[in-house]
Formats: sequence, C-alpha cells, structure tokens
Amino acid sequence: MIILFIAFMLVGWAVQAKLKSKFKQYAAMPISTGMSGKEVAEKMLADHGITRVNVISTPGKLTDHYNPKDMTVNLSPEVFEGRNVSAAAVAAHECGHAVQHATAYKWLQMRSQMVPAVSISSKMLNYIFLAGMFGMGVLHIFTMDMVILAVIFFQGMITLFSVITLPVEYDASYRAVVWLENAGVVEANELEGVNDALKWAARTYLVSAIAAITYLAYYVLMFLGNRD
Repeated sequence: MIILFIAFMLVGWAVQAKLKSKFKQYAAMPISTGMSGKEVAEKMLADHGITRVNVISTPGKLTDHYNPKDMTVNLSPEVFEGRNVSAAAVAAHECGHAVQHATAYKWLQMRSQMVPAVSISSKMLNYIFLAGMFGMGVLHIFTMDMVILAVIFFQGMITLFSVITLPVEYDASYRAVVWLENAGVVEANELEGVNDALKWAARTYLVSAIAAITYLAYYVLMFLGNRD
C-alpha cells in the first residue's frame, strides 16, 4: 500500500509540475483580443444568458473555481487580470461550470449532492488510519473484516466522487473551448494553447480517479484475502 501511495504521489507531482509549466508557458502568450480573464468570463456568462453569477478575484495561485452556493466565478489574480491564453482558458473553464449549473447538467448535480458524504468519508478514513497507526483501542471492538468493510465503504464514496468529477471537468473544458472559438475570443494558434493547457488540467483529475480506483481495489482484495 505504501508503494502504491508513493507511486501515485510521484505521478501526481509530475502532472502538477507539467500543468504549472504549461500555464506558465501560455501565460506568456497574449490573446489577440486583449481581453482579461475577468472580461472573458463576463462575456461567456452573458453569451449564455447567465446574469446572476458574479466574477470576482480570489487570492492565491490555481485557486480558480466556481462556487454554486453564492453564484460566483472565482479567479486568481493572475487569471482575473491576465490577458493571455492561460487566463482565457481558466476563466472560460470555470464559466463552463456555471453553464453546467444553469443548465442542470446531471453529472454536476450528482457531484454536488455527494459533497457532504465525501467530506464525512474522508474524515472517517483519516480517523481509521490514525487509530490503526497509533494503536487506538477503539478499533479493537470491531473485527478486522468489519474495519476493512468500513474502509471499503468510505473509499468507495471517494472513488465514486472522483469518477463523477471526470465528466464534469472534461465537459467544462469542452464548453470553454467551443465557446472561445465560436465567440472569436482567441485565434486558431491560441486555441491550440487553450486545448493543451486544459488537457493537462484534466489529467490531474484523471490521476486522482485512477488512484482512488486502485486504492479501492486494493482494499477489496485485502478483504477477500482475509476471508480465505
């Protein structure tokens, strides 16, 4: 298990490093229209008839996200103010989530409904692993099969969430690319950069999903082996 964890940690680190490299590369490529990330986001929302979502700046790097609770597209300062391919790609992608929300995209709805359960599952897994690591007696009142089944259940929730996240993220990127091209916000060579940057962003979610599936399979095999 430790080897698996280290392997996926290294793969995740490599993909994140590549993503940062790509966004740095395309941040140096201005878009011909000269629009800022804020302006791109506001135009995409307006073109889709979305008037109740505000575009705001949020501190940090790669902190960009859409918040369905307060109806805001949150862009990091370099994206909010940036007038380059990276800023346009990120701004349009986050607005893609706003469009999903406005059109009741089923995968986004499913993911949103799962958030509370996934939060509890993550906390319970951490508690079980810490309890096992430090020999906390509370686990001794359960059989090993019961503990492993609990781990499988909580990891299963996390895995399902990770898998459901994939179509949500890929669809948001697809909506972003299609709109950027149709709206004439970027030119053909700039669109290639948008595609490249968003593909690497999506791969971070893909790695997380593969890792979650692998961990779940490991626990299931552990349970089956424990019963032999």
